[in-house]
Amino acid sequence: MPKSDSAQEAKAQRLLDVVRRFGAESGHGAAQLDSDFERDLGFDSLARAELLQRVGTAFGLQMPADALAGANTARELLRYLSSARPDAEAQPAAPLRDTQSVELPHAVRTLPEVLAWHARRVPDRVHIVLREGEQERAISYRALLAAAREKAAAMIELGLLPRQTVALMLPTGFDYLACFFGVLMAGGIPVPIYPPLRADQLEDHLKRHVHILSNAQAALFIAAEAALPVAHAMQASLPALDTVVAPQRLHSGRAFEDRIMQTEDVALLQYTSGSTGYPKGVALTHANLLANIRALGAASHTTPADTFVSWLPLYHDMGLIGAWLGSLYHGMPLILMPPTSFLARPALWLETITRYRGTLSAAPNFAYELCLKHVPDTLLPQLDLSGMRLLLNGAEPVSAATIEAFAARFARCGLRREAITPVYGLAESSVGLCFPPPGRGPRIDVIDGAAFAERRAARPASAETGSRLSLVSSGLPLPGHEVRIVDEIGQEVPERQVGRLEFRGPSATAGYFRNPEATRALIKDGWLDSGDYAYLADGEVFIAGRVKDLIKRGGRNFYPYDIEQAVGKIAGVRSGCVAAFAAADPARGTEKLVVMAETRIIDAAGLAALRRAIDHAALDIIGSPADDVVLVPPHTVPKTSSGKLRRLACRDMYESGAWRGQPERARWQAARLRLKAWRAQAGAWAKRGAAVLYGCYAWLVFTILALGFGTAIVAQRQAGRARRLARKAARLYFACAGMPLDAAGLDRLPAAPHVLLLNHASYLDAIALYAMLPPGRGYAFAAKRELAGNIVLRTLLGRLGCAWIERFDMSRLDADVEAMADVLRRGDSLVVFPEGGFTRAAGLRAFHLGGLIAAARAGAPVVAAGLRGTRAALRDETWLPRRGRLALCVGKARQVGAAWGDLLAARDALREEVAALCGEHLLNA
Repeated sequence: MPKSDSAQEAKAQRLLDVVRRFGAESGHGAAQLDSDFERDLGFDSLARAELLQRVGTAFGLQMPADALAGANTARELLRYLSSARPDAEAQPAAPLRDTQSVELPHAVRTLPEVLAWHARRVPDRVHIVLREGEQERAISYRALLAAAREKAAAMIELGLLPRQTVALMLPTGFDYLACFFGVLMAGGIPVPIYPPLRADQLEDHLKRHVHILSNAQAALFIAAEAALPVAHAMQASLPALDTVVAPQRLHSGRAFEDRIMQTEDVALLQYTSGSTGYPKGVALTHANLLANIRALGAASHTTPADTFVSWLPLYHDMGLIGAWLGSLYHGMPLILMPPTSFLARPALWLETITRYRGTLSAAPNFAYELCLKHVPDTLLPQLDLSGMRLLLNGAEPVSAATIEAFAARFARCGLRREAITPVYGLAESSVGLCFPPPGRGPRIDVIDGAAFAERRAARPASAETGSRLSLVSSGLPLPGHEVRIVDEIGQEVPERQVGRLEFRGPSATAGYFRNPEATRALIKDGWLDSGDYAYLADGEVFIAGRVKDLIKRGGRNFYPYDIEQAVGKIAGVRSGCVAAFAAADPARGTEKLVVMAETRIIDAAGLAALRRAIDHAALDIIGSPADDVVLVPPHTVPKTSSGKLRRLACRDMYESGAWRGQPERARWQAARLRLKAWRAQAGAWAKRGAAVLYGCYAWLVFTILALGFGTAIVAQRQAGRARRLARKAARLYFACAGMPLDAAGLDRLPAAPHVLLLNHASYLDAIALYAMLPPGRGYAFAAKRELAGNIVLRTLLGRLGCAWIERFDMSRLDADVEAMADVLRRGDSLVVFPEGGFTRAAGLRAFHLGGLIAAARAGAPVVAAGLRGTRAALRDETWLPRRGRLALCVGKARQVGAAWGDLLAARDALREEVAALCGEHLLNA
């Protein structure tokens, strides 16, 4: 036997050993040289990327990035080994030198205006460095604008009309960049679709996207040349699709004329699923996208001096909007790599950050896990991550363990823990919704697992706590955006109580494209349902699990319906008794796809064949097999009383291992779960009805007391008598409403006139204070002058001796302060809400100085106090009171100096004290 043949055989056997060991770890069958990685061994794209790392490590080689897509058997992979190069040292750092500062396009209204704005001011400045394999291409604003104009002119020649949709199925590259903006400049709406990983998957891949193309009514389909024959064949089933074209054929000799767009025109359709029969295309306007980009820039303190390094796919909102369009708006260079480059060799991401002195980057949690596994220790001395300002972790559940491990391992590369920044967002909010304070680092909340599971309460763990959970903060809502946490009947819950996360703001979509039913389910009373469970702590959002059926896996989003339907058609599977869901995968720091199916088959060979058939069905539908197939006896898969699948209950069964019980036991478990579901549903209805009844009762009591005592108060001529009547009315109201009152520290209130400084959270605040403050102290309230416009309130509050305050006319400020001082001089104490108003969201806002200045002028002491419970009992923007315990906690009295510096110091100290007393966090001043 020739020596070369012998060496090749040895290499093939060595490679096969690596593949077999990996297959054994993954729970798949024995591999042969010609075993198909996906069809025969069940390796999805992430598993194949993992295998590529194992092969490279075993042979001491850097495997080519195209091996990920080009090799689907060990024999094919063997050919790539001959072209792989030795694992060389990282290239020397070569940062972009053009770091001149530029303005930001604050006044532009559309995305094309952003590109044109930069092209006019800094035409030759590098916008993108495109890294494709060993090649690098610098793209200026001028070059991208010129290419986009040419593509736009060609699309118009092809007949594209304003507001028609254009599907883009292109890999990361210059063609994608030019065509995306070409669509926008032609007045169209781009619809990004992820391209197939491999050429031989093209036909199946396109068929899986026919639902999206149909829902979007795409008039033009731009795809790679190889996809054109299959795409042409699909046109018969897509009546709206007029033209299929490759980007290379989009040329025009005509001069391009700009089409005028409005800020409220749809700029992008972001589909959350690549395969569902019920596609949901998030319609995002230019206004939505620019609002989100600007808010993210403000939250992250982004400047043109930053450099963003990204391998995220451009069909995904985080890569498209967060990385590319955000870099474009802020005038910072973007170093862009194809996703396959990262998957083939994760170290390339960190080497690119080193080479270009990157300051910003982002990735899903699984990417950090890949780096932990596949960046060798020998490479760490060559990596320099010290310039990283923000390393974002988002797009899928964030693992506290992954964060800590990544921070610890790459600290030796100069990575600061403070740079690691978990974030939260969703396509319905353009891309971003929550962002932590930049440079703070991750905040990890360790909570009591038992309290979380039993009461949905996020109680901080103590030393005695047994079961613990570590959840990661996603930060605060973006500037100009709001979030709230609601229970099953839509009422806001207090901090550290788990509920559904809802949001609103300028980035929020107006709905799903051509899907009114899904839009109605998404938006209620102006608030959008995120589909996630969460809780608030100090105003920060902690994601606690997913409500919606969306499965996030490997950076991709998809829904389970098509998988369930396809699996339900397999012989041996009970139709309608299949559930696909995401379950935690601690090994990879991400989620895994599980298919649970009912069957009457019991023999081992039949079950094994059924599992293979289900894997093939999943592969046909979503492009990868399931991570786990669970076959259960009939009547095991939980359903609602109306026959709908309960996927969350399926996930609970899977994660607890309950499905492994005997068939009879499993049926009892399913029955118990159904009974539990009925009880939960009935409980929700009862709770909703009780809340409405209580709210009506509380208003009836209030109305009766207000009419009776209000008339008596108005009839009084002495403020003291009027206040005593108001106190009796308030105490009677809370007694009838079943709201207990607790007051602590009342003995700290001075006998002499003083200013009582409190947080303002609700319309109940004044009533609660009348009920809890001691009688005979003569408390007057500082009331906003707008209330005086109502004759009833003006008369009533006038009898109680209030001091009117003008909040908006600065010319009256000194007179109003003097009026407050006069209240103190005449012997009354003064209640002041220094925030000037209240909002529905918790948190102590900035304090105004009026009350402190009045105290200084009158020589009166100031007392800090805090109200608890009033916000939850009657939150702003709702008129349905809730039963709850109200509390007042009084702090110590202090004198305030009249000097400006003394006033400012007192304001800050009192604000911190009030925050501690009321239990709410400080909002940015």
